[in-house]
Amino acid sequence: MKLRPRINRWTNARRDLNFGDDIRSSLVQPHFVVAGEGVDEPIASMPGIHRQSSDVLLRTIAEDMKIGIHSHMLFAVLEDHQKDATGSAASSEDLHLLNVIRELKTQFGNDIVVMTDVCLCTATDHGHCGIIHNEEIDNDLSVSELCKIAVSHAQAGADYVSASDMMDGRVSAIRSALEDAGFVNTGILSYSVKYASSFYGPFRDAADSSPSFGDRSSHQMDIRSGYGEAILEAASDEAEGADIIMIKPAMTYLDVVRTVADAVTRPVAVYNVSGEYSLVMSSTSDESRGKMVREIFHSFKRAGADIVVSYHAREAVSRHWI
Repeated sequence: MKLRPRINRWTNARRDLNFGDDIRSSLVQPHFVVAGEGVDEPIASMPGIHRQSSDVLLRTIAEDMKIGIHSHMLFAVLEDHQKDATGSAASSEDLHLLNVIRELKTQFGNDIVVMTDVCLCTATDHGHCGIIHNEEIDNDLSVSELCKIAVSHAQAGADYVSASDMMDGRVSAIRSALEDAGFVNTGILSYSVKYASSFYGPFRDAADSSPSFGDRSSHQMDIRSGYGEAILEAASDEAEGADIIMIKPAMTYLDVVRTVADAVTRPVAVYNVSGEYSLVMSSTSDESRGKMVREIFHSFKRAGADIVVSYHAREAVSRHWI
């Protein structure tokens, strides 16, 4: 598999994200994108985070850019009538997410890092991360669809396509698809070490991506698994061409973060997930939350994280907590 180390060095914004020497430059703010106009809907289980239509989101990100948040992760939220068994709308040319990517790159160019979620769970009518065949998730059929999604995001201008599905072999397949389509500068952020965690509930509310039956234990990692499997997954994705290695969740897996960071050579990201965010938001006052968030962020960096994806990013930067 062809490796392209220049991908992480391609723009100043990417260099700051991957190699910056302070916490602020390493932060990524997630966003939930819905269709329509003028939509700015608070998410009840995630105080301070909203589902926003393209027009509102563009203004939100413009304000984020002004305060120094230059990296953003976008999740498309689809309506029920858009969903089907194969998640075909996720790679549709008229998907509202693609317009946001194009507008952001037009407005901010190389000053912004746009990361996009590549998965099927938000676009399938059953809510699973892959295509169901013979009552099971078919790994290889799913990978084919994931490649279509990744290429569509790259065409719109995404800096990194973020493979969050945990299908086997999808990193090498996406890398080949991007190469074949001529997108040699598009990076892959791989959710290499993603556990079947109980901390994802608020996200599934926000993205309307809860499985309609069963769970995701067949492809996400068992919470009891040891360091060996984490290293195997991370090293495999690195060998397949991943540019950034993600570990998710973050707070309850700091030991895994340290172990993986010591085992790989590519930048390591952590996802400070929705359940962790909501736990902090519901249990602290504004006065004490800043100190808590600062402590959490430093724990991520100390464990070996180069990049921190967190819903706390905007408040932490705007209130000068870090």
